[in-house]
Amino acid sequence: RACSRTPAPSIDPRRAHDVTANMNDAEVERQIHQMVAFIKQEAEEKASEIRVTADEEFNIEKLQMVEEERRRIKKEYERKESQAEVREKIEFSTQLNAMRLKILHARDEAVQGMLAGARADLEGVSQTPKYGEMLVGLILQSVQKLETDAAVVRCRECDVEKVKVAMAEAESQTPGLKLTLDEHAHLPPPPGPDNGDGASCIGGVHVISMDGKITCNNSLDDRLKVAFERNLPELREAVFGANPNVAASK
Repeated sequence: RACSRTPAPSIDPRRAHDVTANMNDAEVERQIHQMVAFIKQEAEEKASEIRVTADEEFNIEKLQMVEEERRRIKKEYERKESQAEVREKIEFSTQLNAMRLKILHARDEAVQGMLAGARADLEGVSQTPKYGEMLVGLILQSVQKLETDAAVVRCRECDVEKVKVAMAEAESQTPGLKLTLDEHAHLPPPPGPDNGDGASCIGGVHVISMDGKITCNNSLDDRLKVAFERNLPELREAVFGANPNVAASK
C-alpha cells in the first residue's frame, strides 16, 4: 500500500524575517530596561551612600561646631566669672582697708586725746611748790647726759626767776659746774588764750652745750612725749585690747 506524505507548508522568508526582527527588538528592549533598571538602582544606591556619608559628615561637623561653641562659651563664662571674682576681691579689700584706716584713725584720735589730756593735767605743775625741785633735777640730768661741766640753760620767759634759783642749786650740788642762762631765746610760752594756736610749752628746760651743737630737750612736753611713746603699746592694749595679729605671731 502506497503511503502518501502531506507536503510541508511553505514558509514565507519575509514573514520569518519579521518574526525574528520582532523577537530581537523585544529582547533588546528588555535588556535595555534591565540595564536602565540596574543603572537606576546603582544610581539610587550610590545616591543613598552619598546621602548617608553627607549626613554623617554633617552630624560630625555639627557636633564639632557645637562642642567648639560650648568650649568657647564655657571659657568666656570662666573668664567673666574670674573677672567678677577679682572685682569682688578688690572691692572687698578696698572696703576692708577703708574700714581699717577708719579704725586706725579713730584709735589715733583717741591716743592723741589721751596725750592732750595728760598734757592738760601737767599744765598746772609749774605753779606748784615742787616745780623748783623738778627744775633742779631736769638741769642736773641734762648736764649728766651732755657729760660737761659748762652748759647753757634755756627756759620759758615766765620761768626765768625760778630757773635762776634752780641753776644756783644745781651748781651748789655739783662742784665745778658752770651754768649760763640763755637770755636771747626762750621756750614757747604756756598754753592759754593769749597764746592762741601758736606753739606752747608746759614747763621744763633745754640744756645746750657751750658750742651749741648738742641740745638736751628736757621740757615737760618732751618728757611727756618720750614717756607716752615708750608706753604706747601698753596704753593701746589697755584701751583697745590685745592685738590679735601680735598675739598670733607670738
